[in-house]
Amino acid sequence: MQVPLIQLQCGVNSYDWGKVGQDSAAAKYATATESNQFSIESEKPYAELWMGTHPSLPSKDVETQRSLLDLVQDNKALMSTQISDKFGEKLPFLFKVLSIRKALSIQAHPNKKLAGELHAKDPEHYPDDNHKPEMTIAITPFDGFCGFRPLKEISHFLSTVPSLRTLIGDEAAKEFEESVKGRETSSSAEDTQRNKKALQSAFSALMTKDQSAIATSAKELVASAEKDGEKFAGGGGPSNGGKELADLVVRLNSQFAGDVGLFVLFFLNYVKLEVGEAMFLKADDIHAYLSGDIIECMASSDNVVRAGFTPKFQDIPTLTSMLTYSYAPISEQKMKPVDYPYVTLNRTAYSSSSSAILYDPPIEEFSVVKTQLNSKEAKATFEAIEGPSVIICTSGSGTISVGPKTKPVKAGHVFFVGATAECVLESDSDSFMTFKAF
Repeated sequence: MQVPLIQLQCGVNSYDWGKVGQDSAAAKYATATESNQFSIESEKPYAELWMGTHPSLPSKDVETQRSLLDLVQDNKALMSTQISDKFGEKLPFLFKVLSIRKALSIQAHPNKKLAGELHAKDPEHYPDDNHKPEMTIAITPFDGFCGFRPLKEISHFLSTVPSLRTLIGDEAAKEFEESVKGRETSSSAEDTQRNKKALQSAFSALMTKDQSAIATSAKELVASAEKDGEKFAGGGGPSNGGKELADLVVRLNSQFAGDVGLFVLFFLNYVKLEVGEAMFLKADDIHAYLSGDIIECMASSDNVVRAGFTPKFQDIPTLTSMLTYSYAPISEQKMKPVDYPYVTLNRTAYSSSSSAILYDPPIEEFSVVKTQLNSKEAKATFEAIEGPSVIICTSGSGTISVGPKTKPVKAGHVFFVGATAECVLESDSDSFMTFKAF
């Protein structure tokens, strides 16, 4: 049997929200693979690098040009019987690099039951029947929306942003405020359900307004943001200052003028991630990415329910009915990585403060390890694991070894490592960073 180390050639998607030309990490990583015929056009946006077996953009073996999907289906040992039996003869995850220049759609991904129903009813817009929980790790500073804000913050904005209250309607706003007052942080199941119902009602009232009403209110909102500065939105909520929110409204309006998303931001947590910080999004959680370069790992699906910041198909009834309506401060959405226990660092790695950090979301499809080797000859030996893994280098250079096979690695190179194979990463630079999905 061949040594289960395969260098991959990965495809890039060009969407309008992607970073342009050489500014796109996704594009630059794609060109690093010597056999790739891809070349960067200076004026073209490049949004996503896909690494995996998803049929929309499957990765290929650099040497044979066969798709990774073909290879794992032909050689079941690459996946392991247990993983193949559980997830079908394909990778249970899809690994990506996203390079974000402007806002992606306000969106959520359906749970498995809903995905099956949507796919059966509308396969054009919902191309598969799988759920899509996903994890985001920043590789440059990132900002976005993630989940609903604490209810007190939403009430604050309903009372301090006149255009928001007018758009939703005074009656709907009062109903929300009165329903949650005094129960905003209650942990009782009864109060939580009541709060979620009130949040769903208020959010749905916003999302179902007609475009002319949204456009009129948006003009008032943007004028206020440009004029009020620090005083905008009552000086902001505890999570975000008035000036920060005002700048955000102006920025997003320059990308999607008069869009309902300008008002959605008062309902959602606005989050900033520094390099290495991460957040996890369950199926049915609302979110939108705004800018930055990220590593993203998700269950292998391409289902998206959109409503705002997009010219694509929007399915507002499905979005407003499917959301969890969970509400929490952003600190609860951020992940807390831990040291990865199944790796051995050599003395050079230890003495240079190298690390292998695990991001482990509460699902079975995937986890990710970030390995940072900070010196030449620093080495990380990963124990064999039950399933396959995909590794991308995001900076520096070194080598990857499985058994007798050793390959050079530089930023943008991507490798597949088969199940039950020990894998060794060794640096030949002062900063060699990789991300391993498994």
